[in-house]
Amino acid sequence: MKEPKASALTFGVAVALVAGVTLGNGGANVMPVFVDDFASRFRMSDAGAGLVAAAQLLATAVATLLLAKRAARPGRVRMTRLGLAVAGVGFLGATAAPEPVTLILANLFLGAGLGAVYAAATAALAATDDADKASAITISGVVGVTALLIMAVPEANHNLGEGTGFLLMALCCLVAWPLVRRLPDRPAAPGTAPDADHRSAEASMTKPSVVLLAGTALLWAVTQGAWSYASVLGRQHTGMSHSAVSAVLAISSVVALVGAVIGPAAAHRFGRMRSMAAFVTVQALAMALLIFTHDPVLFVLAAVLWQTCQLAVLVQTLAAAALIDPTGRLVASLSGAGALGTGLGPLGVGVVLDGAGAGVLSVVLAIGTFVASLPLLRMTVVSTAATREERSAAAPLSEID
Repeated sequence: MKEPKASALTFGVAVALVAGVTLGNGGANVMPVFVDDFASRFRMSDAGAGLVAAAQLLATAVATLLLAKRAARPGRVRMTRLGLAVAGVGFLGATAAPEPVTLILANLFLGAGLGAVYAAATAALAATDDADKASAITISGVVGVTALLIMAVPEANHNLGEGTGFLLMALCCLVAWPLVRRLPDRPAAPGTAPDADHRSAEASMTKPSVVLLAGTALLWAVTQGAWSYASVLGRQHTGMSHSAVSAVLAISSVVALVGAVIGPAAAHRFGRMRSMAAFVTVQALAMALLIFTHDPVLFVLAAVLWQTCQLAVLVQTLAAAALIDPTGRLVASLSGAGALGTGLGPLGVGVVLDGAGAGVLSVVLAIGTFVASLPLLRMTVVSTAATREERSAAAPLSEID
């Protein structure tokens, strides 16, 4: 019996993936803007605004991890739309929240909805016929759309009133509803009954190890933590103005889209293990340099290299997980672990920075990146073996056809 065919990466499929992953991870990506709204609307302290942010981010991470197994089964469009509906209601609640307690509850609610969207959308990457290309296109699209949201949300808060940025996000959930209809499901084997396919899916799922999830969480904790303090350290260490540092970080984020292109290309040319190890090494050194340096030119160079390598590593990680586990559970689980690290990272980096200073922090982050990458590098070895097996199995079939 022939293996089930994966979904072709058409324009509609690409749009569905970008829409789902953008909104699923939208809370984390747009969080700096949300925090400003929390603080000004309710006169919150930094700690209070951070508590609200943590509530949303942790709700997203936990929901993504808990729903990873469900996302590996058919019905991803329905699951995504349910998540969009829950998140939309949460965004509306955050818009109308009269006091902080209601705001926290609304953020817990919308975070859970975003987690469902994130689990389903990232799992869908594994159902495409080219995991590397799908990951690269999706991440590139997410970066572009997120940049627009980061500009649009504060404009809404400023011009239409505090809290309307959440209303804009609720409208985005509404817009995404028809776009996600082409989200790839796990392909069923021809002639297989739904119940049998369900049992087959359960049996073939790859349960991620605790070490792999911990490594992913640590990598994103290090990355997000360093990013959260990059602007502050840039101003303090290089003497650059606030606007100059912001421009550097914004430009580096856009230029870093090159990483989404060269990541898959390097994997095909040099092998996934070797290329990813190189990207991780450069990422760690660039991150340490950005935090430690007092030279504006080195700061700019480090920012560009860091962001470029980070995207290359992300694309390769998603592609490797998709190749190992076509059900999508592994991709969704790693996304949930990454979301958990994203939520906890700024707190940990802040503690080290306050207690030991930037010099020690740069060393800690570099070592943390290397340690966190070890389980991911091992995963790339497994994905390479899976690719070879798939090619060897496909060769006789192509000869018969």
